[in-house]
Amino acid sequence: MGIGSHHVFLLCVALLWLGSGSCAQAKVLMQAQELNAPGISLRGLTASVDENADGGVRVHVVAAQASVPAMGWRRLGLVADGTLRRDDRQRWIFSGDMRLTSAPGGALSKASVEVIVNGPANTLVVNLQQGAAQVGAWLPLDQTSHVQITMKKLPAAWLQGLLSTMWSGRTTAGHVSADLALDMRSRGLQSSGTFALAQVAFETPAGTLAAQTLGAAGRYSLDTTQGPAQIDLDASISGGELLLGPIYARLPGHAVQMDLHATAQRGEVQFSRLRVNDPDALQLDGALGFDANGALTTLQLADFHASFPAAHARYGEAWLDTLGLPKPTITGELNGGVDLRADGLHSFRFNTPGMSFRDAGGRVTITGLRGALDWARQDDRPATTVAWDALQFYRVPFGSAQSAWRSRNGTLALSQALSVPLLKGTLRIGSLDWRPDAARGQRLSTSLALTDVDMTAFSQAMGWPAFPGTLGGAIPSLRWVDDRIELDGGLSANLFDGYLALTGLSLQDPFGATPILAADIALQHLDLGAITSVFDFGSITGRLNGSIDGLRLVGWNPVAFKAQMLAADGGRISQRAVNNLTAVGGGGGVAAGLQGAVLKLFKTFGYKRIGLNCTLQGTVCQMSGLEKGSDGYTIVEGSGLPRLQVVGHQTQVDWPTLVRRLRDAIAGAAPEVR
Repeated sequence: MGIGSHHVFLLCVALLWLGSGSCAQAKVLMQAQELNAPGISLRGLTASVDENADGGVRVHVVAAQASVPAMGWRRLGLVADGTLRRDDRQRWIFSGDMRLTSAPGGALSKASVEVIVNGPANTLVVNLQQGAAQVGAWLPLDQTSHVQITMKKLPAAWLQGLLSTMWSGRTTAGHVSADLALDMRSRGLQSSGTFALAQVAFETPAGTLAAQTLGAAGRYSLDTTQGPAQIDLDASISGGELLLGPIYARLPGHAVQMDLHATAQRGEVQFSRLRVNDPDALQLDGALGFDANGALTTLQLADFHASFPAAHARYGEAWLDTLGLPKPTITGELNGGVDLRADGLHSFRFNTPGMSFRDAGGRVTITGLRGALDWARQDDRPATTVAWDALQFYRVPFGSAQSAWRSRNGTLALSQALSVPLLKGTLRIGSLDWRPDAARGQRLSTSLALTDVDMTAFSQAMGWPAFPGTLGGAIPSLRWVDDRIELDGGLSANLFDGYLALTGLSLQDPFGATPILAADIALQHLDLGAITSVFDFGSITGRLNGSIDGLRLVGWNPVAFKAQMLAADGGRISQRAVNNLTAVGGGGGVAAGLQGAVLKLFKTFGYKRIGLNCTLQGTVCQMSGLEKGSDGYTIVEGSGLPRLQVVGHQTQVDWPTLVRRLRDAIAGAAPEVR
């Protein structure tokens, strides 16, 4: 940029004095401890001049330290070799080579230089070239702090010194071309002009501001004279990738307009004005702020409009990935605004005339979404409604509904109870209060009730065997506190002509990578005939009672529980069910010898009691049954003739092994016992 021109100008001042006054001498040597001009200093300067045969002079200049603090260039080494001559227009012309050491990006490490001093025209012209990079500078001799510069294919890394005076980022690739004016002041500099970027890459240490293969063209202005650097930019950007905190853009090939004003000081960057216009995808108007460590301090989108699917493909993909919703299918439009500051969320508003969403994993699907939400931490906001045509959550389909909302005193709440059709029944949300700004403490509370949900349809939706019965129950209070969801009350299900109750339910880190679920389950008077017919386990009649206490799932996998299953009122059991229970218990002795041969003649047997227990800790299940004997534990206690006795011998079973045995039994295969 103008760095080289100012360096050469200082040299020319000395060299012209030497050349004009001393050319008759064979050799002249000049030394100066320090030579200064506005914003520039040369230290340890040595210059030698030898007369050439053609009337010019050969010049060799060395500066131990060359510094331009406002540009972030300090203590660079400088060597210049060339010829100084005077042409027939009375101009002094210096042409030769310049080498800087320790300059950012290797700037001017091996450059050719031409300096033309035109006294009558009061101008100094400097032309520099290193490889494909070219710099041309023009400045008046009586005001050397002002320079006009043209750059072509300048490596972006050469600008690192200037950028380091304003922020902590660094350029890593690409080229810059520009036409600009530069004024060096006693404090800082001022510059403005037009520019074009090609394949530019940059990054900050925290990674919150970054770009790769970025292309852009437009106008800029820069002022560092009043303390923090003031930057204005009006540009068209196209191609490449750009990260501005939470906004990640995979830019299209067509032009995207960006207009911004930024303030930068000691690594802190504030975008007080940020306007983006991508015609078929996203328009936004707002502000962004980052601290010196690159952490987001402000996100204020006064207004945005997103058109899908283009907005997601270009700007929303990375953000939804962080929410665990990769590669969703989104159509429709979304408008709104967000006010997020260092102390948390202050407000948001969203509205859509129509949207549909489906995540790639099929966990969340919503079609025909329409309406608005409007929330503020302090001010009360107008009432809004949100409606949808269909909603599916983890394979469970919900019908169409319309909800009414109102924000008061920082709480966004349902203004009336909401009933949602669910599998021939109803989910009723009696109340719901949400504090969107709550980082800790209670974030959400609600009350829920299920009535007449068809268990057969629910089982089919979940991919389970078809359970008969209905699901119902009430949760008087569900609270989201810190990172934990807690329930008072419970859920009950009338199934298999019996009753299932789910109590003590809590879910920790529900949206994290490894949610932790805890619950207690009680089973009462379930019809074993109906259960075994559903699971193809073999026929067992009678009634089952039991419990699963202390159930704990980590990442939806069980790691602890105490399960007890007991059929105490007797019934009939088939030969196949006997074999499956025997395998699950680790292979057990139905009677051997002649008695065993007799038992094989019967298809079903009477039993008095069936009992099987499992206490899981980690990956090992401690097995037990009705009674403990010297060689194992009783699983089935027979009744009548022929008399049946099933004994389990393995008291400790690997949990994956037990799951495999149960799966084989339910699938109708012969369980493998190891």
